[in-house]
Amino acid sequence: MTTADRDLQAAIAATRFGLGARPGEIAQLAHDPQGWLRAQIRREGADQPQTNGETTRERLIAVRDYQQDRRAMRQDAQAQPPAGQSAAAPPAAPDRDPVKFAQRLLREDTGTDFLARVQLGATTDAGFRERWTLFWANHFTVSANKLITATVVGPFENEALRPHVFGRFADLAQAAETHPAMLLYLDQAQSIGPNSRAATLLKAGARRQGGLNENLAREIMELHTVGVDGGYTQADVTEFARAMTGVSIGGPRDPDSAAGASVFRMAAHEPGERTVMGVRYPAGGREQAEAILADLAAKPATARFVCTKIARHFVADNPPPALVARLEKAWTASRGDLSRVAEALVAAPEAWAPQPAKFKTPYDFVVSSYRAAGGQPKAIGQVAPVLTALGQKPFSAPSPKGWAEDADSWAAPDAIVKRMQFAQGFAAAAVQDRDPKILAADALGARLTPATALAVARAESRPEGFALALMSPEFQRR
Repeated sequence: MTTADRDLQAAIAATRFGLGARPGEIAQLAHDPQGWLRAQIRREGADQPQTNGETTRERLIAVRDYQQDRRAMRQDAQAQPPAGQSAAAPPAAPDRDPVKFAQRLLREDTGTDFLARVQLGATTDAGFRERWTLFWANHFTVSANKLITATVVGPFENEALRPHVFGRFADLAQAAETHPAMLLYLDQAQSIGPNSRAATLLKAGARRQGGLNENLAREIMELHTVGVDGGYTQADVTEFARAMTGVSIGGPRDPDSAAGASVFRMAAHEPGERTVMGVRYPAGGREQAEAILADLAAKPATARFVCTKIARHFVADNPPPALVARLEKAWTASRGDLSRVAEALVAAPEAWAPQPAKFKTPYDFVVSSYRAAGGQPKAIGQVAPVLTALGQKPFSAPSPKGWAEDADSWAAPDAIVKRMQFAQGFAAAAVQDRDPKILAADALGARLTPATALAVARAESRPEGFALALMSPEFQRR
């Protein structure tokens, strides 16, 4: 390999596989770009963002306490006042005001979680490891579309995903699908078997009957494992949903040790054996759903579906079939060992094509801008409004399908204008007295085209030069 080839590979390693180059990074890895990427693959998983350390369980207990307080406040407000006293309810104490409490949760917890994730992305020396993790966070989407999921989406990523992203896919799937955040997001926590003891008791007590909820079972099959063309039927979805009944979250009536944790309620489980995609599973408890999920994770259709998504995420909206085949082969030979799949991606010649094909998502663009400047955001207010304006509100994917990956979703003219506005403001604050020509060369290495280098050099000011580099085609694509 010539020096020029190695320099180009170094630039591709940092920008296509990673989150963009920090100053000096491309030069540091130029001696062995593929070795630099392989060294980031490790059994212990991804790095953990520096959050406030609160767990899912602690967050859910806090939300439960808040909900109990809110009910008590409503009851207080509805109570008849003693004769001669005003009917107006007294103002809520700050720590019991439901609106202020919800605002604090979102601002201090969700905001802190997201900021920590961006700061990790902006500063990490292992950009590929973090990109690989973000792929799985999007694959197993949990959205902050309601207060309770907003408070746990950060811990979900840190507890269920990051430890397993280079382990077996089956283990990653089990951890993700049974985490309280996923059970809440896809309404699994309240699912009850129609013929379960719990349903019988509800009927006997003439209480509102909980029903079978198929959301999680459907999304597991459609989005997380075999894919929409994976050969399953509606009957398979229903059977899988029946098998999953009882997988829930510990609540106020459970022992303190179970509060906010994933639990199994045998009383809510639909009795009987199940048949899913032609395989019979004996009657049982939680192991019935676990066996079905394990078999789904091991199916060839899952390997094909997920490997296609990996290739699409890293290389091209329409990935080369040869690349997908390489990843699928590594997946099958290793029985879903994700470290082997990551190694196959690094080794694949299709992943090193000089022409960039992927248009950055807003998150990639903002994080790579901080990396190009050698900085990081100090407050959530520096990134959340920007990402929201660019169409990628923090932790708020629009559906269980996750954020779109294709250029058409992010490269509309209005979106480009907003990126330019961000680039101008960001560059004005970030460039300071540094030479934008050097910043551009550090960020893009051998991928910097003569046309962009000339435009940066001819800019009327340092901030304008850096903004031009951030808006260049080679920076917007990877």
